[in-house]
Amino acid sequence: MVAKTALLDTIAGTNRGLLATATQKKAILAAIANLEDFNPTPRPLEATHLLNGDWRLLYTTSKALLNLDRFPFCQLGQIYQSIRVETNSVYNIAEIYGIPSLEGLVSVAAKFEPVSERRVQVKFKRFVVGLQKLIDYQSPATFIQQIESGKKFTAFDSVINNEQQQGWLDITYIDHDLRIGRGNEGSVFVLSKA
Repeated sequence: MVAKTALLDTIAGTNRGLLATATQKKAILAAIANLEDFNPTPRPLEATHLLNGDWRLLYTTSKALLNLDRFPFCQLGQIYQSIRVETNSVYNIAEIYGIPSLEGLVSVAAKFEPVSERRVQVKFKRFVVGLQKLIDYQSPATFIQQIESGKKFTAFDSVINNEQQQGWLDITYIDHDLRIGRGNEGSVFVLSKA
């Protein structure tokens, strides 16, 4: 599809948005809007076979995610969003790299509830920040298995009870390997199946 290729070409080299210039950001938002017009899945929340799985972030305008690259002596590695439809769970995992043996991890676990054909309400439940080595982080899948088994990590591992820690996300495009979402804070997310 031409619109999909155009979007991927436009975001290439922006390091998930960290390096995007103002001109590039405008072009990317236009390419996203153009691709959304061709969404092959008008009711994305019913397409659980597409939605379920591990997704890797390609581009975002989310300041919260992009600011993770501001740690001294560190740089942002891969960012994943893993969706487990059977338990209405979503896991955001950001890998942080820099000083050898001090690689970090920032993760938020949440529950989601469909509220329309393409919108989910998200409630954040758990926050984990720590060194990958101490957490015994291998991959998003093994980390999520540990979370779901109830493991308490040697890290800053906190339950989020605040009802203010919630938001919503519209899934505006999804196919077998690409997903676009728009969040309640005006952020846009482009992800590929990992």
